[in-house]
Amino acid sequence: MTMETTTLSGLELLHCAANNKGTAFSDQERKNNKLEGLLPPSVESLDLQVQRVLNHLDSKKDDLERYIYLIGLEERNEVVFYKTVMSDPMRFIPILYDPIVADACLEFGHIYRRPRGMYITRHMKGRMAEVLKNWPVKDVRFICVSTGGRILGLGDIGANGMGIPIGKLQLYTACAAVPPDCLLPVLFDIGTTNEKLRNDPLYLGTREAPVSEEELNELTEEFVQAVQTVFPGCCIHFEDWKGTDAIRYLDRYKDKVLCYNDDIQGTASVALAGVFSAMNITGGDLKEQRILFYGAGSAGIGIGKLICSELRDLGLSEEEARSRVAYMDINGLIETSRDDLSPEQQKFALNAEPTRDLVKVIDDFKPTILFGVSTSAGAFTQAVVEKMSEINERPIIFALSNPTSKVECTAEQAYTWSKGKALFAAGVQFPEFDMNGKTFLPGQANNFYIYPAIGLATYAARPLLLDDECFIVAAHATANQVTPEMQKKGMLYPSQHNILETEITTAVKIAEYMFDNGLAQAERPENIRSWIEEKLYKPQY
Repeated sequence: MTMETTTLSGLELLHCAANNKGTAFSDQERKNNKLEGLLPPSVESLDLQVQRVLNHLDSKKDDLERYIYLIGLEERNEVVFYKTVMSDPMRFIPILYDPIVADACLEFGHIYRRPRGMYITRHMKGRMAEVLKNWPVKDVRFICVSTGGRILGLGDIGANGMGIPIGKLQLYTACAAVPPDCLLPVLFDIGTTNEKLRNDPLYLGTREAPVSEEELNELTEEFVQAVQTVFPGCCIHFEDWKGTDAIRYLDRYKDKVLCYNDDIQGTASVALAGVFSAMNITGGDLKEQRILFYGAGSAGIGIGKLICSELRDLGLSEEEARSRVAYMDINGLIETSRDDLSPEQQKFALNAEPTRDLVKVIDDFKPTILFGVSTSAGAFTQAVVEKMSEINERPIIFALSNPTSKVECTAEQAYTWSKGKALFAAGVQFPEFDMNGKTFLPGQANNFYIYPAIGLATYAARPLLLDDECFIVAAHATANQVTPEMQKKGMLYPSQHNILETEITTAVKIAEYMFDNGLAQAERPENIRSWIEEKLYKPQY
């Protein structure tokens, strides 16, 4: 919420995180802004302030304490916060987001310090636009909105899910330098099924069961239209809604307003990037792959749909594309005799015998690529990995469930059981693994490779809509940044050390697509990369 420093002075200026420089205010600034006597006399550089932060972080007992400290820092001094985080993204992304954000969400009401973003409740029905106008920034470009209905692998945690929109938007800036003042986290509180939370005296949300589907449709429609009224041109980033709701609302709004669902499209894009990267290593062709998903929720269906979209671009019919994809869920193989399938699942149902045996499905379907999106810890057993290795020279295994406690198999298990043959990535970051004199660097198939770049391209190009091809372009751009040296170590994703460069390169490709295909409202510049780089947020005074 940037304001000119001349409009604030004294303690008000020190309490404005976007404008506060703390001990970095010069002597003249202290005189001009009535800060004399309110700060210690030493005038410090930004680098020295960051060093103090790093010292504080080193003294914390665990990463949850570091998360709490960093959130407090952002509330005090935005520049120092982003300067710290952007100085070492590989260290700080896991603290601000996955996996530590899961712990933070579970404890959200207990570690709460100050309000962040906005809370829209069912009781605001009929006046959501009026409430949204309370936000002091008028040029909001992105709203990340969650119901808390399906947070990571934690299920329905209601208002505790606010940690997710906050963390997601922080990564827009930390990974892709989208200016933070245009970002608004929103918790859409429709109630929660989580009785334990409703009985927790420190729970911050409404203590009611969720609304009916009909009422949720009405509330969501009002919210979406209120955003169009109050923040014209704002992109709505749907995040961690219950699976059926997530699919329904993406289908309803993606062709009407500027929006996307990161759990569906972002997850699909980063998964597709891993597939493209694996193909670059194996020399394979996507049209020749057979893909099996263990898990058939919104994430798995979203990945399958995007893969089919790419296969159609490569010349396959819809039927041919879908024949390359199979699903299992908690009730077994997705096949035609089942009467418990959603409409989206029915499209992928195989004409096959019912079974709940994953090894048998692998033996019958002969997948080259195995995706885990089940939140079923340990589902990829030694027998599963060995069967994948038996039928594939380089089995491609993605264990995407998170947090770590929900992962289908670890990197060590995948490499050990496959005898080093597997190309592996997970939704969480596993450490490098040494085996038989070779070091393996497991990839993290995390959406932060995709959605911040989508955000940066959207911020710059101002598209009317985001289509599936934007996410396919993002996947190709991400995969193409995995160098031959990285490939030799089994890496399927670029290094996180240079995440900003990676995101800018991806955003440029997305923006080029937007301009080429009439999506962008901004005037096309001569040099898209230079134009985007001019718009980047820089954490400096």
